[in-house]
Amino acid sequence: MLNTYGRAFATRVFTPVARFLLRCGVTPDAVTIAGTVGVVACGLGLYTTGHLFWGSLGATLFVLSDTIDGTMARIRGSSGRWGAYLDSCLDRVADAALFGGLVVWFARQGASDLTAGLALACLVLGGIVSYVKARAEGLGYTANVGLAERGERIVAVLVGAGFVGLGVPLVFLQVVLALLAVASAVTVVQRMATVRRQALAAPPAGA
Repeated sequence: MLNTYGRAFATRVFTPVARFLLRCGVTPDAVTIAGTVGVVACGLGLYTTGHLFWGSLGATLFVLSDTIDGTMARIRGSSGRWGAYLDSCLDRVADAALFGGLVVWFARQGASDLTAGLALACLVLGGIVSYVKARAEGLGYTANVGLAERGERIVAVLVGAGFVGLGVPLVFLQVVLALLAVASAVTVVQRMATVRRQALAAPPAGA
């Protein structure tokens, strides 16, 4: 849901920025790469050292580039498979940096194995959520369902970590990660069930 409504809102807000960057000769791919580098720096540079608020704030700004690059491509009339492929691949890198950064920070703080395990579970399950959808689309099915799409996952981790960085007890982030892990697991099941229904409804090969 956030992917749909959030992207539509951000597109309206950042269209002037997209037009300005195009006039300056900046390409959509350059914005995609720069945004990913920024998120990775926040995750592996700030989260791992305990600067959770500034890491979340910085990552939020860079995540917005995910909307700006797409808007730039549409304005320029160059939206295509390469841009979508690059964007999707680098999204996985950015997600891994954020959740991986939390895993490292938890380990450095001597947090319980459960706490670090929750962050790791979110990292792994997030990758599976994306893979299940990509594999379905590769086979000609659709899997656009689920409680925890990328938008929800990113908002959850940035808000949770950001509040803890402002002094909210760590248990808040632990609860956020636990709920996110459960929602991600449910999303995997939802998407697999959706693909199964489509596969059973399709005529047998060669029929």
